[in-house]
Amino acid sequence: MDRSKLAFVVAAFALLAAFPLVAGAYGIDLVTKIMIYAVFALSLELLVGSTGLVCFGHAAFLGIGAYAAVLLSPQDAAPSILWLLPACVAAAAAYALAVGALSLRTKGVYFIMVTLAFAQMAYYVVHDTPLGGGTDGIYLYIKPALLDKARPFYFFTLACLGGVFVLLALLLRSRFGRALAGIRVNEQRMRATGFSTYPYKLAAFTISGGLAGLAGFLFAVKDGYVNPELLSWHLSGAVLIMIILGGLGHLRGALIGAFAFALLQEFFKSEAVFGGFAKHWHLGLGLAIIACVALLPHGLVGVPGQIRARLVGRRTGVAR
Repeated sequence: MDRSKLAFVVAAFALLAAFPLVAGAYGIDLVTKIMIYAVFALSLELLVGSTGLVCFGHAAFLGIGAYAAVLLSPQDAAPSILWLLPACVAAAAAYALAVGALSLRTKGVYFIMVTLAFAQMAYYVVHDTPLGGGTDGIYLYIKPALLDKARPFYFFTLACLGGVFVLLALLLRSRFGRALAGIRVNEQRMRATGFSTYPYKLAAFTISGGLAGLAGFLFAVKDGYVNPELLSWHLSGAVLIMIILGGLGHLRGALIGAFAFALLQEFFKSEAVFGGFAKHWHLGLGLAIIACVALLPHGLVGVPGQIRARLVGRRTGVAR
């Protein structure tokens, strides 16, 4: 990561750390939710942007982490985060390991459909059985100590986001990360050079699922409530849009995409801006995303590069 990119990341986290000093309760709640989305987007970026595996069932791992947080918590006492958080991550990672072991034997559109099928299986388990409370969901009545207030939970979520970002940055700069990049570019060539690509892809899939489980844990603790919609294909599609909107292949893109998607959603939902049309916010959001994808082929993360290219082009034209 060059200096400009590092400066951007440091500045972004510094602004997030200072935000609660000037924001009200609504702002803190909104940015906390967006940071959880960003953790979720980073987990998928490891698969799609770094490994080239398009997963359309990623919400299953988030939902499993969220349901594990509620189901494993005692109803009469505050659970300890020291064991609950690792348990949620482990539950999501274990399901990801099982799903990946089978789905990674397929490729292309078949891989996409198999991951979607496994996600729908998990969805209907919590939707149609008493385990997950059915369509009504289940409640986390007592949150972990120190996380039952908005500001401490905000900073804890920020710490998790920073930790996931640093972890993935180090991972992608390692030999393992370079192997994933080689698989994304040309898996057949990687095999020809002696790499067994399947274990690398399975490890990436499992790590990605575990990190999504962390986001699920944060969702459960934030809202104190989980329902089957956390495992729906709609959420899998939304997080895929986030990383495409931000720019595939960049960890910064996952952060930018999560914030852009959530803020666009809030903007088009605003009755103060759109009045009665706000109830049709899906239309406005869809048109905005289509415009971004059409005008910014490299995502929002590529905007500075496009601006520099245009400035250089104008200077070159003047020189001629």
